[in-house]
Amino acid sequence: MERKYFDSLIQAIDIINDGIHIIDAGGKIIYYNSAAKHLDEIDVDKAIGRHILEVYPSLTFDTSTLLKVMKTGKPIYNVEQNFVNYKGDKISTLNSSLPIVYNNKIVGALEVSRNITKVRELSEKIVSLQRELYETSSSTEEKNIKKYASYTFLDIIGQSKEMLKLKTLGIKAALSDSPVLVSGSTGTGKELFVQSIHNSSNRKNKPFIAQNCAALPANLLESILFGSVKGSFTGAENRPGLFELANGGTLFLDEINSMPLELQAKLLRVLQDGRIRRVGSSNTIDVDVRIISALNEDIDTILSTKQLRQDLFYRLNVIALVIPDLSKRKEDIPILVDYFIKKYNEKCSKFFNGISKEVFDIFMDYSWPGNVRELEHTIESAISLYDGDIIREEHLPFQFKNFQPNKYFTLDTSIIQPLNVAVEKVEREIIISALEQTNYNISKAAKNINIPRQTLQYKIKKLEIPFE
Repeated sequence: MERKYFDSLIQAIDIINDGIHIIDAGGKIIYYNSAAKHLDEIDVDKAIGRHILEVYPSLTFDTSTLLKVMKTGKPIYNVEQNFVNYKGDKISTLNSSLPIVYNNKIVGALEVSRNITKVRELSEKIVSLQRELYETSSSTEEKNIKKYASYTFLDIIGQSKEMLKLKTLGIKAALSDSPVLVSGSTGTGKELFVQSIHNSSNRKNKPFIAQNCAALPANLLESILFGSVKGSFTGAENRPGLFELANGGTLFLDEINSMPLELQAKLLRVLQDGRIRRVGSSNTIDVDVRIISALNEDIDTILSTKQLRQDLFYRLNVIALVIPDLSKRKEDIPILVDYFIKKYNEKCSKFFNGISKEVFDIFMDYSWPGNVRELEHTIESAISLYDGDIIREEHLPFQFKNFQPNKYFTLDTSIIQPLNVAVEKVEREIIISALEQTNYNISKAAKNINIPRQTLQYKIKKLEIPFE
């Protein structure tokens, strides 16, 4: 029976998409799944029973993550390893390795490897293309250089008090070289502010380079930001990183809370010293770069969950801009609608001149979880797919099909009733409406009516609101 379960476990492991290696105490391979075979292009029969360095001759006792775990007895997680297989192909993997311990003795090690070769190649190409783009443009006129950051404060549509205040702060921020931290939900227009600050600064004729920090392992992102020297890892060439390419200009680090913590420490050192060191080099290079960064989550949540080092946060948060959700500045919706109608009329050769009253009511009452980007896509969809002079309710995308504007403020005050009862009725209707608009997403509903998530859960229970 035990053998049957063991065989079933092996079969399950064999269909996992990531490569799995197991070595014994002598460093010999004792298990090698199908994904590892596909990754390394080595037959299982030729790998089993052979020493790990015999199968991977480009690795050493120091660079093999499996042997390192065997030596130290400590697990390692998400470490990039580069090697050359028997066909001469350069392979990059992201490895997590664990020692196998029995009776307080290390008897082997297990490793899970994810192929990131294509990601590595693409990142190298991106850095090379960014360098070529800048080198080509650096000799052109100022108007061509501005393609790095095309937006200015005139492109930010909004006349609400919040947006006017933010534009004023943004213009003041452009006058200094201090770091700027921009936060706001997806679709609020964070990069518009970032590019506008660059284009209003004394760095406007220098490069503007943006890098998203999400979904990249630390080693890979480090070489993208700081560059590399030939031989620092398999396939590495002498390449400048984004800090060097942005020298004299602005480097925009988007979703910086997604940057691996070990790299955040290195970034903090660069911000403090104004010098970078390419991966694999012992020499430092002075850089003059203005850092603007952006967060895609609530600051309190990011700090409480330790996504961002506090010392790095204080260094980045010298000037803070918090972009409000569209639901918090609904007075801007009419002028945004007019702007997007003109934009897509021109693009699609259409002749719409407004929206119907029903659509206006829906737009003003809808919660806009996708913010300005969702509003723009809604207008784009209607103009692209339909003809006419007015955008009507039937032209709207699927999320509006069953949407009904709120009517919970029509309380009949002619009927005398206890104040607490009347308040609970209004409160109940508001909560039900918020839940319906957000498809019963507690977090989004709480955000839309500006109360803590726990408070909303308490009120749902107290007011006996049916929860789907």
